[in-house]
Amino acid sequence: MSRIVNREFVLKGEEREQFVLLMRRYERFSQVKVWTYCVMSNHFHILVEVPARPECGGASWSDERLLDHLSVIYGERKMADLRWELSHYREQNNDVAAGAFRQKFFARMWNLSEFMKIVKQCFSQWFNRKHERRGVLWEERFKSELVEDGHAARRVSAYIDLNPVRAGMVDDPKKYRWSGYGAATGGVKEAREGLWLMMCEETATRMDGSR
Repeated sequence: MSRIVNREFVLKGEEREQFVLLMRRYERFSQVKVWTYCVMSNHFHILVEVPARPECGGASWSDERLLDHLSVIYGERKMADLRWELSHYREQNNDVAAGAFRQKFFARMWNLSEFMKIVKQCFSQWFNRKHERRGVLWEERFKSELVEDGHAARRVSAYIDLNPVRAGMVDDPKKYRWSGYGAATGGVKEAREGLWLMMCEETATRMDGSR
């Protein structure tokens, strides 16, 4: 969870849409899974699963796989530069430089802090450009709690999705489009997958408890 500086209510509809867009983009890049989320007027909540970093640390990825993966967050011009840089190192048989190139991207993956950092930074840059402002947007470093699978995860998920109901913004969480539950009931694929995973966890827990 993270709040806007001075807890000002500056996140309107367009800002919430942009935040969700960036969250989903860097979710794919970071190799994490957002189970649910809620973007409010001055803060957001995200329930995210961070898989363990592979033992190879990304070494099993081919150069082409890494470059294809980077196209999730970079445009054509930047990708052309990255492709040229890596191919240049390979043509020179400079494996040290090529390895350093690859590692600077792998270091940002399978990492909660890096995921949150890049989402908040990119949103801040977009927000400041849009509103012609400068300076800090977020109140402080994000706050996080470790959540176990099963009942604890479902409880936290419900708490997050019910934020707009508690705030009196809607009377039903499915009516709030900037939340995991609202997006899932609205047919958004990624949100539906998160809701499905949560339901599977609940079903598995019930089956375990019946044995």
